[in-house]
Amino acid sequence: ANSTTEYRVLDADEPDGKFIVFYPRLKGTEYYPYHVKDDIFLVVSNENGAENYMIYQTKWFGRQMEHHTIIPHREDTLIEELEVFTDWMAITERREGLTRIRIFSKEKDLDYYLDFDEETYTVQLGINAEPESRKLRYVYDSLTTPASVKEFHIETHETQLLKEEEVADGKFDKNNYTSVRLWAPARDGKRVPVSLVWRKDLRRKGPQPLLLYGYGAYGITVDDHFSKNRLSLLDRGFIFAIAHVRGGEYLGRRWYEDGKLLKKKNTFYDFIDVAEFLINEGYTSPAQLYAMGGSAGGLLMGAVVNMKPELFHGIVAQVPFVDVLTTMLDENIPLTTGEYDEWGNPNEEKFYWYIKSYSPYDNVRKQAYPHMLITAGYHDSQVQYWEPAKWTAKLRLMKTDDHFLLLHTDLKTGHSGHAGRFSSLHDTAREFAFLLDLAGIKNSETNENK
Repeated sequence: ANSTTEYRVLDADEPDGKFIVFYPRLKGTEYYPYHVKDDIFLVVSNENGAENYMIYQTKWFGRQMEHHTIIPHREDTLIEELEVFTDWMAITERREGLTRIRIFSKEKDLDYYLDFDEETYTVQLGINAEPESRKLRYVYDSLTTPASVKEFHIETHETQLLKEEEVADGKFDKNNYTSVRLWAPARDGKRVPVSLVWRKDLRRKGPQPLLLYGYGAYGITVDDHFSKNRLSLLDRGFIFAIAHVRGGEYLGRRWYEDGKLLKKKNTFYDFIDVAEFLINEGYTSPAQLYAMGGSAGGLLMGAVVNMKPELFHGIVAQVPFVDVLTTMLDENIPLTTGEYDEWGNPNEEKFYWYIKSYSPYDNVRKQAYPHMLITAGYHDSQVQYWEPAKWTAKLRLMKTDDHFLLLHTDLKTGHSGHAGRFSSLHDTAREFAFLLDLAGIKNSETNENK
């Protein structure tokens, strides 16, 4: 299930020994143990109502535990990762959407955060194989900065850049681009974060083409990563934006809980509210606004085009989960019963009617829809190809416009599309060509698109 964990422990000196359950499985309880030494473990857990997680130390004797809190639960801070060294630890904590690295040791009297200069960024712990090390390796990137491996000395506070991802054409200069993070007002009083990036010399006064990306499910956070492929849009005058809607954990565990089960519509409302905010703030217009999402993000695309089709000029729905009710009623599909914690069990009446009220296929109606590109994979085991196919067929039957409605079914791929280093670029090129054509951008020369 999505809300339960269970770990088993084996003494590495006895590889043929018996695995012992670290802590019995309990519905709604997640825990993640990290071995320190001997029988001492650090555990990241959400037990006793710590929905953003806490860290405690335990001496583990078979099934007996004695807890000692190291980092308490905090309402405004989500604990994400932990790296344990001999006498100190590194913790990644998310607060107000941004991840911070905390260096902590009671024994060494260490407790401080690393500083990062950019307004919005992504950072995660790297590979740290030596427990005795006084240095921490981490990976940093942002919407404007390629992925960089850095090494930080915990006592001197010196940071060394070890490697930065190369951008193939050699012409990339991150100083040519700007990224910002804004807060869009939601209809229920919440504030929804939205990250944007554009090329400085192509940012003109007034609205321009903007691609808004969203996901919003399973507590998965869409962080502000760098993308070489995205430069193809930015260098032709597009603004790229990520709506950090409820259903992800961008603002902590509560942000996730408020976008699932009987609160799932908050995900769709947040995306619509962000779109309207970007229009009202002059970044774009309905004639220049495009949206993209895949899988559960494809469900998001299907829901918002039913609710507010007039907001968007074009939609890219990648392997979209759009026949939610039918799929969740079919217990023969391997993923169905395990997904009840996310969507609800429609065999219960309250979930049946709630899912039916937003499931994209069930809510297609006679109205004008944006231009749409829908993709599917014939070997997709997560969203079977017939879901986007039947959704496309119903849209063609019901829609009252003459806009593009394109379905591309790849007969060789599954849920994630082409896996090859270069073959996957064909999928990206197809989607970008669709967007650029709708935006009326024909010329590949950057300066001619100002």
